[in-house]
Amino acid sequence: MKKQKQLILFLSLMVLMASCQMKPKTSEKNGEKKPNIVFIYLDDLGYGDVGAYGATEFSTPNMDALAKGGVRFTNGYSSSATCTPSRYALLTGTYPWRNKDAKILPGSAPLLIDTAQMTIPKMLKSKGYYTGVVGKWHLGLGSGNLDWNKHITPGPNEVGFDESYILAATQDRVPTVFIDNGYVDGLDPNDPIEVSYKKNFEGEPTGKKNPELTTMKWHHGHNNSIVNGIPRIGFMKGGEAAKWKDVDMADHFLAKAQAFVKAHKEEPFFLYYALQQPHVPRTPNPRFVGKSGLGVRGDVIVEADWCVGEFMKTLEEEGLLENTLIVFSSDNGPVLNDGYYDEAVEKLGNHKPTGPLRGGKYSLFEAGTRVPFITYWKGKIEGKVSDALVCQVDILSSLAELVGSDSKTKDSESLLNVLLGNEDQGREELIIEAGGRTAYRKGEWLMIPPYKGKTVNTKVNIETGSSREFQLYNLTEDVAQQNNLASSNPEKLKEMFAGFEAIRGTNYSNMK
Repeated sequence: MKKQKQLILFLSLMVLMASCQMKPKTSEKNGEKKPNIVFIYLDDLGYGDVGAYGATEFSTPNMDALAKGGVRFTNGYSSSATCTPSRYALLTGTYPWRNKDAKILPGSAPLLIDTAQMTIPKMLKSKGYYTGVVGKWHLGLGSGNLDWNKHITPGPNEVGFDESYILAATQDRVPTVFIDNGYVDGLDPNDPIEVSYKKNFEGEPTGKKNPELTTMKWHHGHNNSIVNGIPRIGFMKGGEAAKWKDVDMADHFLAKAQAFVKAHKEEPFFLYYALQQPHVPRTPNPRFVGKSGLGVRGDVIVEADWCVGEFMKTLEEEGLLENTLIVFSSDNGPVLNDGYYDEAVEKLGNHKPTGPLRGGKYSLFEAGTRVPFITYWKGKIEGKVSDALVCQVDILSSLAELVGSDSKTKDSESLLNVLLGNEDQGREELIIEAGGRTAYRKGEWLMIPPYKGKTVNTKVNIETGSSREFQLYNLTEDVAQQNNLASSNPEKLKEMFAGFEAIRGTNYSNMK
């Protein structure tokens, strides 16, 4: 009997110890498990490209579900109208115009983020989070003169990510390989990679000289090395076994994002899931070809929506939805012809990628930086529409407040209660950027100072927002920016200009 009691006691202790080991990590503050945090970040998705924001010509049911169950912001902004600057601001909480190198980078550019700089993943790591990035990077790698056949450093891992599985720049730039924690995935050491953005390698075909080898025709700028029948920006030689298959990229990144969640579900995690759609070259998997009825641009948006749905299913199946804050957005506004003849213009039909807004990618007008912006947290956020002014640069400080960190930057404001749908008062003022040019939003007003240069980017057929005159718009009354009030409302213009220069300084314009 005594031995039996001892055995029962022993087994009880073992069960207790096992339950303690299985118990999720908890917050030091209140004993609750720390929330997981996920960014779902699309590439060139316009304000009008989502059903919840007015798209009617094709369906985005999974993005719409996030909007219906979360906070759909109507005044949500990226920091820039182009990709690299926006991603820099998102991860660092710093306006991109403060860094002179924060512009669209070639695939061989050195790391843009200083390894000593505060970043979201660094901040979250300090609070016990496991951090990962899957998808598009485009923030530079290495320190210059990069050897793609060795360990590629510094990169995402050196600015706070425990795990990284990325494409270096964009789908239309070389090198056309995936990089797994600093190493080219699947590289054959007997077939080393060489990359140049200055000159081609002897004997290598290009889109310009060998159009017969292409399956996608270039319109502007994309006429260098050919991979999978697609001419790219930049020159590449070697690495055949490591080259990606464009039509499988969405599936590939989705699988990596799902695997990350499953592997780290027992600890608080942060995942930056950066999809490549609908950036060019638009290469939907055959499963999605023709699904939108609007050509390949619509098809890749439908594909991206499916990816969002499958990723959300994974969170649900792993029992994580009730403890995961999701931020969904895009790096900048839309563009149709961005370098390839893919019938994005011809098959547009009645669809309006910009929604009611003016401009698009590369533009200081609203469609350049006002983007789909949604926060979702099942059981914590109630579905609502918010007109609060919010920007991706604010996410760092907002998450710092969420996890109890005192990390902050000069430009990032904590809008945690706004992002959670508990308050409706967002930031008061904001500087937006496009190609080095900046403008000022305050309240319902937007002011664009004078700039030299073309009023229309003729390559992509988008208005730049540049003018030799001041521009002033009341966005509540005139969201399409058709009525310039600079002349008729000089007092408001003076007030806006003073507010702009107080932040931006006086060395902002090529007119001076």
